[in-house]
Amino acid sequence: MHSMVDIPAGAIALRDDRLGTRWEVTLPAFRLGRYPVTGADDVPVASVSWYDAVALCNKLSAEDGFPAAYEISGEDVTLVDSSPGYRLPTEAEWQYACTAGVPAYRYGGLDEIAWYANNSDGRAQAVGQKVANAWGLHDMLGNVWEWCWDLYDPATYGSYRIFRGGGFDDPDRSIGSTVRRRSHPTFAIEDLGLRLAQSVVTA
Repeated sequence: MHSMVDIPAGAIALRDDRLGTRWEVTLPAFRLGRYPVTGADDVPVASVSWYDAVALCNKLSAEDGFPAAYEISGEDVTLVDSSPGYRLPTEAEWQYACTAGVPAYRYGGLDEIAWYANNSDGRAQAVGQKVANAWGLHDMLGNVWEWCWDLYDPATYGSYRIFRGGGFDDPDRSIGSTVRRRSHPTFAIEDLGLRLAQSVVTA
């Protein structure tokens, strides 16, 4: 079973500086992985596309005895709202959890909390070595970027999806809770991975 953290309900203000828009999202309680999904030697899984990430969520759900959170038919992916299975966080959930519900750019000194260009030796590092945030989440910033569920801007970018958090090769200015990146859902690169989320399903 994956180590999941209970995240309390709350609200988060988001913004898109490119479009000059701001909005607020109210979030029910949910669960988020204590660490990014890892492979060998506890190093984050990376070089996964968004399509790979949702498929991996379903695979890990099955391994841990949960029903699938996604119905996948080719490039058509639908979230099953009532499923307790693993899924990608929304970007609102990700940003809210990143700084433990308190709006901030970071949750500590950069070298203490994150692997990035100045300290990573140019590669992803085993998770859990840096200081966690106030909710016990590790590596929310740095190490690998993390795919989110959301479309970025369908009117302009079509199927592009969002990823958050910064990676091991990024400079300090790119490592912050409000930094938003996007790419085509087939995009995969060595510093882009994922973190599991779960909806809290009540009977």
